[in-house]
Amino acid sequence: MNKFTTSFLTIIFTSIIFFCSSCDTSNPNWEEESINPEYLHRSLQQITDVIVHDIFSPPVASRIYAYPSIAAYEALVPGYPGYQSLEGQINELNNVPKPDSTKEYCYPLAAVKAMLIVGKQLVFSEDKIEAFELDLMKDFQAVNMPKDIFERSLSFGESVGKHILEWADKDNYKQTRTFPKFTINDDPARWKPTPPDYLDAIEPHWDKIRPFVLDSARQFVPDPPTPFDVVDKDSKFYQEVLEVYTVLEVDNDYKDERIAVAKFWDCNPFVSHHKGHVMFATKKITPGGHWMGISQIACRTAQADIMKSAKAYALTSIALADAFISCWEEKFQSNLIRPETVINTYIDQEWTPVLQTPPFPEYTSGHSVISAAAAVALTDVFGENFEYADSVEVKYGMPVRQFTSFQQASEEAAISRLYGGIHYSPACFVGVEQGKLVGKLVVEKVKTD
Repeated sequence: MNKFTTSFLTIIFTSIIFFCSSCDTSNPNWEEESINPEYLHRSLQQITDVIVHDIFSPPVASRIYAYPSIAAYEALVPGYPGYQSLEGQINELNNVPKPDSTKEYCYPLAAVKAMLIVGKQLVFSEDKIEAFELDLMKDFQAVNMPKDIFERSLSFGESVGKHILEWADKDNYKQTRTFPKFTINDDPARWKPTPPDYLDAIEPHWDKIRPFVLDSARQFVPDPPTPFDVVDKDSKFYQEVLEVYTVLEVDNDYKDERIAVAKFWDCNPFVSHHKGHVMFATKKITPGGHWMGISQIACRTAQADIMKSAKAYALTSIALADAFISCWEEKFQSNLIRPETVINTYIDQEWTPVLQTPPFPEYTSGHSVISAAAAVALTDVFGENFEYADSVEVKYGMPVRQFTSFQQASEEAAISRLYGGIHYSPACFVGVEQGKLVGKLVVEKVKTD
C-alpha cells in the first residue's frame, strides 16, 4: 500500500469517526438539567389556568387537582429511593406501573407527562393542555438526553397516567352527573337559591364521590349548626345573624381591612355582574386552586427539589379533595339557610353581602374546612412558622398578602367568610376544626418518606 493510499484511508476513517460522534448529540449533564422543579410548577399552573377558563365548581376542581398530582408523584417516585409510592395508602389505588429496573429513565419527564395526560382528560379545554405540553416537550428535548431515554420516559409516564385515569374512573364521579337536582322545600330554616342568579345548588351528591383517605364522607361529622330561630330576638341564632349584619360596623380602618380580607379570599370561580339587561361574569380561581398556588409559592420559597414539590402537591391536593367531600356531606345534611336570605327576609330587604353568596347551603364553611386541611398538609411538608408572600391572585387583581404560617393564612381564610357576609361565625370556626381533622388524617395515613 503506497503512501497516498494510506493517507487517503486515514482521512476517510477519521471522517467516519467524526460523523458518527457528531450524531450523538446527547448532553452529559442532561440528568442535572432535567430535574428542574419548574417543569412541575408550570404544568400545575397550566392545569389551574384551564380550570379557571373552563369554570369548574370548587369541589370538581379539587378532584381535577388531586388525580394529576398523584400521577406526577407516582411517575417520579421510582427515581427517588428515599420516598415511597402512595399505592396501598390511598383508597383503591393499587398496582401502579413500575419502570424496568434494568433501564435508565428521566423521571421528571415521566412525571409531567403523567400529570398532563391525567389533567387533559379531566378538563374541557384539552387543546390548551395539548399546546402547553408540546412547548414543554421542546424544553425537555433541548436538554438533549439520549433519544431512547426520552422515549422510554414518555412511555412510562403515559402508562402511569393511564392507570391513574382508570382508577379515577371508578370514583363515582360520572354516576353523580346523572343524579337529580337538589330539592328545595318550604322550611324557613333550609337553604334557598340566592341573588343575583338564584342558581341551583352545586354538587348536592358530592358525598357519593370516593374519598382518597377518608373512610367515608361522614368520618368527621361536626356538631350541628345553631338551631334556626328568628322569632326570639335573644336567641343564639338571631345573634349570629346580627353579627353578620353588623360585622362591618366598625371604624373605617377595621372596616377597610375586613373588606380587603373578604375580597382576597373570595375565590369564587364565577361571579356574575348585572347592568340593566346585560349580564357578564368574572372568572377567578377556586379556593382549592388558591391553596395549590400557595403550595407552589412554598415550593419556590423553600427551594424545594422536584420530588419534595411533587410530595407537596400530592398531599395538599388529597387534603383538599377529602376536605371538600367531608364539608359537602355536612352542607347538604344540615341544609342551613344563608345569611343573605335571612337578613333580606327578616331584617333588611336592601342588604347585600360584600361577596356574592355561592349557590349551596351554609354550614360548614367550605373555605374554612379546606383551608385548614391544606394548612395541615403544607405544615407537614414545610414546617411551622413558614413565612411567605401570597401572590397567587395578583393576576386576578388582588394584592400580595404576607403570612407567617399556613395556619395563620387558613384562619384568615375562614374569618373572611364572616366578613364577606356569606357565613355565620360557627360555620367558620367549626369548619376549621373539621378541616384540621381531615388534614391530620391525611398526613398520618399517607407516608411518603
